[in-house]
Amino acid sequence: MRDHVIAVDVGTGSARAGLVDRAGKLLARCEHPILMRRADAEQAEHASEDIWAACCKAVRMALAEAGMDSARIAAIGFDATCSLVLRDANGAPLPLAKEAETAFDTIAWMDHRAGSEAEQCTATGHEAIKHSGRIMSPEMQMPKLMWLKRNRPDLWQRAGYIFDLADFLTWKATGTTSRSRCTLTAKWNFLAHKPSGWQDDFLAEIGLEDLKRRGSLPDDTVAVGRPIATLCGYAAEALGLDTDVVVAAGMIDAYAGALGVLGNAAGDPRQLDGQVAMIGGTSSCIIGFAAEPHHGTSIWGPYFEAVFADLWLVEAGQSATGGLLGHLLELHSAGGGSAVANHRAVIARIQELRKEQGDEFAEGIHILPDFHGNRSPFADPNLTGVISGLTLDTSFDGLCRIYWRACVAIVLGLKQILDTLDKAGFSCDCLHLTGGHVKNPLLVELYADVTGIDVVIPQSDDAVLLGTAINAAAAAGLYPSLTAAGSAMGPKGQRRAPNPETARLYQRDYARFLAMQRHRAELNSI
Repeated sequence: MRDHVIAVDVGTGSARAGLVDRAGKLLARCEHPILMRRADAEQAEHASEDIWAACCKAVRMALAEAGMDSARIAAIGFDATCSLVLRDANGAPLPLAKEAETAFDTIAWMDHRAGSEAEQCTATGHEAIKHSGRIMSPEMQMPKLMWLKRNRPDLWQRAGYIFDLADFLTWKATGTTSRSRCTLTAKWNFLAHKPSGWQDDFLAEIGLEDLKRRGSLPDDTVAVGRPIATLCGYAAEALGLDTDVVVAAGMIDAYAGALGVLGNAAGDPRQLDGQVAMIGGTSSCIIGFAAEPHHGTSIWGPYFEAVFADLWLVEAGQSATGGLLGHLLELHSAGGGSAVANHRAVIARIQELRKEQGDEFAEGIHILPDFHGNRSPFADPNLTGVISGLTLDTSFDGLCRIYWRACVAIVLGLKQILDTLDKAGFSCDCLHLTGGHVKNPLLVELYADVTGIDVVIPQSDDAVLLGTAINAAAAAGLYPSLTAAGSAMGPKGQRRAPNPETARLYQRDYARFLAMQRHRAELNSI
């Protein structure tokens, strides 16, 4: 009986595979690192063949760990970061750079090389931009494609296939060039609510009139919860599966996380009102669903049917959250690098200092966390971070004070985003938290106390993998629909209410946070 599914999640630094039963229980979870090339602070590149190999290794390891017969696997689903994969007309890698035998043919999601191209997209004022928060981000695919055509015409002329990373993985798995509605709507300015999703006038205005031909982009998309095809022979052998395994439409990783934590409420769309998923990792994404479209500056979307049928998805986010905390450990002389053990040591010491000296033990240090630009609410990739209140203290405790205040600053930024969503007509009554931030008790506490709203931690080892598993289960027909799969497989959650005793403290921090933003703007204007 084929009653299990495999979920594969490709993040910034690794590929993870999970083996999940039809009740949503994660039976095995294995991970394999992926490569990243950083030519400078603005550029980041992956190698798609390295990513595919990591996925295959992770899947084989998960099957072995669970001792599962591959004949019991009904489907496989892939989610990934919104990175851009380049292939030539024969399907071979089209590398931006080579190092040894590695072809770096993928522009990573966090790459900001296309800043000026993003500004030109914004200047068009096209309706498509209205669905990108009215300001195009260099993390979207159109600016990256414009950069490629202008700066690497040699690659553009040779291009035969261009994929969002999740769609690349379903192509490798099936040989089918079908694309996901989730990826194209969210990252390619494809308007799924219109009879013709591609806006040809917009593509012509930004100089990409030949994009559909160069990228082998179809006019139709495949919805989340629907199959692309079954595994081809090559992929089945590489993954340790068989050719009867269904491959689900790909997903953006953050949207898979939203499905994982909100899926059990999707049977009744009214239950989704005011429920917001927050996927916290290297960066953070805040995602909600609504029956009607909500537009706002710096709010990505609304995207029609990016996950659920007949519902609009809205997204906001922070470009550097977990990445900022890791950066501080790399930067400070007492940090010792960004390994997990170092984060844990700092967090443990912070808890000790708070018990000894109170929550104001780091009083005087104030931070703006925009070290990789600001996605929301300013939609400005050129904004920079600020640390106020530094001394000559190079001790470990000194690092702990900065780290704690960075955690506070990250969540103050989230509070500002939620205020922005509220002004756009989308209110947040409850925050469902998933991703790596769940493992940081400081952030979990702050998310409730700073925002003043309840936080729910799902009782799941990995909600992103679970969301991808829900997608795969629906595609395989284990359930009649995506919402039915979500209702059956979605996890319960542990609710944490805000602590009213800290409200005054964080209200003062928020006032200072907003004041620092005004001062930064004043400095930048001189």
